[in-house]
Amino acid sequence: MTGTRELIRLALRQDRVLLPAWILLITAAVTGTASAIAELYPGMTQRVALGVTIGQAPAIQALTGPVFDSASVGGLTAWRATTPATVLVALMSVFLITRHTRAEEESGRAELVGSCPVGRQALPAAALAVAMGVNLLIGLLLIVTMTALGLPGAGAIAYGLAITVTGWLFCGVAAITAQLTAHARTANGAALAVLGLAFLLRAGGDASGVEALSWASPLGWAQRVRAFAGERWWVLALAALTTALLICVAAALNARRDLGAGLLPPRRGPAQAPPYLNGPFGLAWRLQRGALLGWTLAFAVAGALFGALAQSVGEVIRGNAQLAQILERIGGAGALVDGFLATVIGLLGLVASGFAVQSVLRLHAEETSSRAEAVLAGAVPRSRWAAAHLIVAFGGPVVILATGGLAMGLVHGIRSGDPSTHLLSLAGAAWVQLPAVWVLAGLAMLLYGTQPRLVSAAWAALVVFALLGQLGEVLRLPEWVQLLSPYAHLPQVPGGPIEAAPLIWLGGLALALVGLGVAGFRRRDLA
Repeated sequence: MTGTRELIRLALRQDRVLLPAWILLITAAVTGTASAIAELYPGMTQRVALGVTIGQAPAIQALTGPVFDSASVGGLTAWRATTPATVLVALMSVFLITRHTRAEEESGRAELVGSCPVGRQALPAAALAVAMGVNLLIGLLLIVTMTALGLPGAGAIAYGLAITVTGWLFCGVAAITAQLTAHARTANGAALAVLGLAFLLRAGGDASGVEALSWASPLGWAQRVRAFAGERWWVLALAALTTALLICVAAALNARRDLGAGLLPPRRGPAQAPPYLNGPFGLAWRLQRGALLGWTLAFAVAGALFGALAQSVGEVIRGNAQLAQILERIGGAGALVDGFLATVIGLLGLVASGFAVQSVLRLHAEETSSRAEAVLAGAVPRSRWAAAHLIVAFGGPVVILATGGLAMGLVHGIRSGDPSTHLLSLAGAAWVQLPAVWVLAGLAMLLYGTQPRLVSAAWAALVVFALLGQLGEVLRLPEWVQLLSPYAHLPQVPGGPIEAAPLIWLGGLALALVGLGVAGFRRRDLA
């Protein structure tokens, strides 16, 4: 453990901008949600009526989780804010751990630091100390702010600690995945796959009422702490013990491998390269095809799950004559189903943007590892090399969203008795998200081409746009602030008209950003 304190200081120095941004973002989102719910539902009768509606809608519970106490502002806050907050702290934890462990080894900096008197476990220990400390700080800030809003102190403590231990648990997950592979990109992908599986298990369990599925997910544990609804403190202990176990496993694995290597040995390639690797386009496809396949399979599973839940949305009006009368004016239960599908497709569009940003930033990874220099030393123009990866970044979301839309349409169509109609309509609705996805890819390219040290800002932009879309109305943000997100300009389909104008200008904006990024890349030096 020698040198751990100095490595902690180094990590804090490197992330002096990123860490405050994460802390402010998560704390403000939860606190703003609590404040908005108190204003939107000031009476107990209103809150109880909302809770009854949520309890009758499995599809809503799949997205946000169950509500355990709708009579209180704290109970509704826990229902509305727990899922976004736990996903955000999990993402933050995964990125921080991988950045300060596997990425340091892959770049060679860990070997340079290791040449000094630094213990073998110092690097992962420092990363865990920073990431877990930030999670603890977020939890403490949530406790203080929620108490200041007048919410019960016990519930605020339970909620803040639930968010903290969820982040800790995914610190342990990322610490293990960082030992398995030699590449930071793969380590991140494996940890995010665990997060995606956890979300699907929680969504399936909450929607179907199968508690075993929800308990199998760490995201479900945070909800079952039951903050503001008869707190279960032992669930926090369960998450903390699981975290300790994961960290012990990661430490044992770290002691049994070589520096820079992963426990899973890389596969040997063929003796002779296939002909398509003769050019940059084939190379870009070879480098990114595995990620594209993983994303496509994940979208197929998610699309099928939410397609199966869509038909149950209409059941929310059963026994609620007032709600049925209101929905009848806007198209009946079908309008509610279309609204749910449009919401889910919007979420899929946001997630698909993650692939687009990841794919564009593969250019940055190739450059910083010096592999790009070897390629560009031949007769390969910079613009052609960049275009090869941009084709994957722009074409990949087409495949991913089509797969998710087709899976959703197929399952929803089978349940509703009209598979042919829903199959194509939902695939087309998923493609409506593409212009906004491409804007994120264009922004990533602009940052890479002109300011490569700021490429992480593309991920920050995606998180901010997601929060504007999911919590903008709840937080009562000004309309012009919500319209900063490209996703706010997309038509709400299915169920609404498709306007070509926003799709065209968003596509044009994406092309302009790409053009500026490529021009900047051609004029600057390689890293």
